[in-house]
Amino acid sequence: MSAQGGTITIDGREIPFAPGQTIMDAALAAGIYIPHLCHKPGLTPHGSCRLCTVEMGGRNAAACTLPAADGQQIDSDTEALNEVRKTITQMLFIEGNHLCPSCEKSGACTLQAVAYHLGMLDGHFPQFFPRREVDASHSDIVLDRDRCILCELCVRASREIDGKDVFAISGRGIEASLIVNAASGKLADTDIAVTDEAMRAKLGPARFFSATYRLFKLEGLGPACEDYGQAVIYRGGIPECPDIFALDNHHAIETGRVFPVCGNTYRMLQESRLAPYFEFIRDFNTAYGTFAG
Repeated sequence: MSAQGGTITIDGREIPFAPGQTIMDAALAAGIYIPHLCHKPGLTPHGSCRLCTVEMGGRNAAACTLPAADGQQIDSDTEALNEVRKTITQMLFIEGNHLCPSCEKSGACTLQAVAYHLGMLDGHFPQFFPRREVDASHSDIVLDRDRCILCELCVRASREIDGKDVFAISGRGIEASLIVNAASGKLADTDIAVTDEAMRAKLGPARFFSATYRLFKLEGLGPACEDYGQAVIYRGGIPECPDIFALDNHHAIETGRVFPVCGNTYRMLQESRLAPYFEFIRDFNTAYGTFAG
């Protein structure tokens, strides 16, 4: 990184940069948006999402890790780069369980915002509908991996700021997953707290947590807001569903397990003929912690 500072040019616009800044740092400071998902000021640049890839001097590089140097000519908002970014975003959507119409965080989600910015209209590729583990062992926090995109924001925040190293990524490729650094692999056996930076690492513009975590109960939200704690427990008893009640490919509810749901799913089950088979948890005066949003 430059020790003197200087200017760089992004899409024909000349902007200054300070010593030690990356291209992403300089762009953000100048109000230039370069799509990104794994970058957050204050955390070590990671470059894993590749959405911030820019072209400079005939080569591509991640803007969040490439040091700014005086005189750089950078192209970011090009048709070719945006098409690649859109394809990456589509792959993130279909690889996980990101169903915006049934998600309370719709409208306040970084992943969704990037998709809108890039003009993504569908997933293009076949949906994976993976079965991912939910960890509800902690008294204040529920970890739902369905919306995790492996950006590692929580991993880095826990390690670099909280000093707790609660999270890590295990496996490679399609087998990669977010894990908890405890002998049991459960959040209950860690010292994580809702006040940790790892829980705030993905804070969005509407005080929502993007991708992996979202506060159930936030100051200033009315009692009708779907972001208060709501969950269901499948009691069993349906002959064709002795162990798991599969409402659809997104809601596979194991018998006896607390399963966080959105307001639409909660009401649909409560008002259906299936209601006797479920226990419904909803208390506007109690914060049930956080879960993926």
